[in-house]
Amino acid sequence: MNRLKDKYCFILVLVSLGYSSKSQDIERRTLHINEASGPIKIDGVLDEDVWSQVEAARDFQQNFPYDSALSETQCEVYLTYDKQNIYVGTKCYDPDPTRDYTLLSLRRDYRGNGIDGISVIFDTFLDQTNAFTFGINPFGVRREGLVFNGGSGRDSFSLDWDNKWFGESKREDGFWTSEMAIPFKTIRFKEGSTRWNFNTFRIDGKTNERAAWNRVPRNFNPFTLSFLGELIWDKPLPKPGANISVIPYMTGGLNKDFDEGTKTGIDRDIGGDVKVALSPSLNLDMTFNPDFSQVEVDRQVTNIDRFEIFFPERRQFFLENADLFAAFGNRDARPFFSRRIGVSLDTAQGLNVQNRIIGGMRLSGKLNNRLRMGLMNMQAAQDDGISLPSINYTVAAFQQQVFSRSNISVLLVNKQSFKETFTDKLLDQQVKYNRMVGVDYNLASHDNKWTGKVFYHRSFQEQSLNKQYSHGANLKYDSPTWQFEWEHSTIGDNYNAEVGFVRRTGVSSVKPQLSYRFYPKKGIINNHGPQIQFEYLWDGDGRTDQLIRYLYRGRLQNNSSFFFNIDQRFTRLLRDFDPTRSSGDDIVKLAEGSEYNYLDYFFAFRSDPSRKLSIRLTHEGGEFFNGHRWNIQTTTTYRFQPYGNLSVQYNYTRINLPDPYPSRGIHLIGPRVDLTLSRKVFFTNFVQFNTQNETVNLNARFQWRFKPVSDIFLVYTDNYFFSLENPNDNWMPKARAIVFKMTYWLNM
Repeated sequence: MNRLKDKYCFILVLVSLGYSSKSQDIERRTLHINEASGPIKIDGVLDEDVWSQVEAARDFQQNFPYDSALSETQCEVYLTYDKQNIYVGTKCYDPDPTRDYTLLSLRRDYRGNGIDGISVIFDTFLDQTNAFTFGINPFGVRREGLVFNGGSGRDSFSLDWDNKWFGESKREDGFWTSEMAIPFKTIRFKEGSTRWNFNTFRIDGKTNERAAWNRVPRNFNPFTLSFLGELIWDKPLPKPGANISVIPYMTGGLNKDFDEGTKTGIDRDIGGDVKVALSPSLNLDMTFNPDFSQVEVDRQVTNIDRFEIFFPERRQFFLENADLFAAFGNRDARPFFSRRIGVSLDTAQGLNVQNRIIGGMRLSGKLNNRLRMGLMNMQAAQDDGISLPSINYTVAAFQQQVFSRSNISVLLVNKQSFKETFTDKLLDQQVKYNRMVGVDYNLASHDNKWTGKVFYHRSFQEQSLNKQYSHGANLKYDSPTWQFEWEHSTIGDNYNAEVGFVRRTGVSSVKPQLSYRFYPKKGIINNHGPQIQFEYLWDGDGRTDQLIRYLYRGRLQNNSSFFFNIDQRFTRLLRDFDPTRSSGDDIVKLAEGSEYNYLDYFFAFRSDPSRKLSIRLTHEGGEFFNGHRWNIQTTTTYRFQPYGNLSVQYNYTRINLPDPYPSRGIHLIGPRVDLTLSRKVFFTNFVQFNTQNETVNLNARFQWRFKPVSDIFLVYTDNYFFSLENPNDNWMPKARAIVFKMTYWLNM
């Protein structure tokens, strides 16, 4: 009874914080946008008369390294529009013309600390929860993305979204300018709007300075949506014209599976996507026989954990409004994970491979200013090679905004086979369907100091089982100096989100943490401070895991960063486990039910990312179960701008366990070359040498963007066996493929 009261009290705290935050005030600047008095040529030169006739956003304020003064590298941003486009003109002053601007390459969608560029943010529905962002750098390289969950955290900003717009830049002595034309059809907004939330921010690599037009405190990212200003239109916005885009593709290629000993196969296919704007705020996406062969292969990692590794979604179809489906639950129990659709595990190669999708649709967007909805239906093809029947996936989500920035969200997921059965992952039984329903309350205070959530989810399937629930809550307070977070959750024994990502079931947890930041007034260190973190997990038999972490972190004025922590751990194994993941029937595993107390440490350093040569180094060591572990990982990157960069990742893990348990050294080497011959021609080549799964993978991808959002890809993949223990079979090929693909974006 007391635990139930505690949960209700926690919910009341989150609701009251969301309600009371409405009274808090944030300084919001305003900018007026008027219709253009003449045509604008997008060449990066602000020589049209219209630019001298419109109001400018100026007096940018620092976000980093400080947040209490005007920026040392000022900008001027101008906005105007006509019937088709929003136009953005920028003038960014250069503090040191003798130094080069900082960029990774000429590839679209650049990102990183210290990388030069300027971006604009449009919150078209005034909800301070979701927004569109467009950016450009001094070389005319563009990026576009989506901001969701209020911009709280790095994972709330995605550059994977792609759309058609235009932009150019021009470098001059002492400054650089740019012009952008963003079609109204590209973004979603309410007909008759007279006001949007708006901000613009610049990153300057020469001074390592971040600055925004509307001030953003330095403990938040510059794209945090609670600190937007206002964009005032001179007249209500009309309904944009018909917006239908057809994006067909064609592919052809060869493949060879050496493990199966099959003949060389010939692949050829056609398909495509259709985008229909049913209203300025509601979009219908349809896909027919989609192909994702051009999507970059997952980066391999050394896995000495007991649980599945989470890899992010990269496929374009699943990205727009992805947060509407994917933001439910927490990191231990996500009820929906789009990579469960159309991606399956090929056990022969140990890699994720495509499970062909026959077709699908997604209806998503705003029903009004405070209500979002998403409906997705996908049909995946039968795959006899991995004993998978044709399965239908249906997902529905609704998000109702409450108070100033909080929301209540509801999710329904249905995985169904209409003819045959599929194997249930949790119970290893044959079933025809798996379903999940859930509700989340997401807190976001007016000033973003308080964020959190409460959720309850329940799964359903043919077997009538108890404990098919997952519920939990978290609350975070973030000020410039103090940060506090509380999280707890319970995952029932039979909670089975087949289309989700659940690390394990039958476990409860509490995870509080507290940290403090010091901000020196001078010196090379920008901020530093301690953090203490505690994790406690238990099941019906008592404690399963415990972590006490003592951490100290810091960030330098040049954007270098470091942290060091010492961990005290306890683990009770719930099943037999081999941390080395060695192959062979004679491997002796750590026994189910055995308990371990151990102490380890971790250190990380990242150098100034704006330098041409940058390094990221991590090292950890100490006790590990009943033995010891030692690991070092480095990533060295050299930029030969503007044409690309070369990086080499090396990861070595040494695990020493007492006899009769196995000991092992694991190497992971990953050189990568990223060449951009122009803003339209890209070449990426990387190799992954992994002794843990005894493979060498090669992936080479050529891309030519011959028209806006229209591409030609040539992708080559190769997979070899490599083992330090069995060198006689090294370099035996396992699988090989070469694929040609062409896509074309056609506006109707």
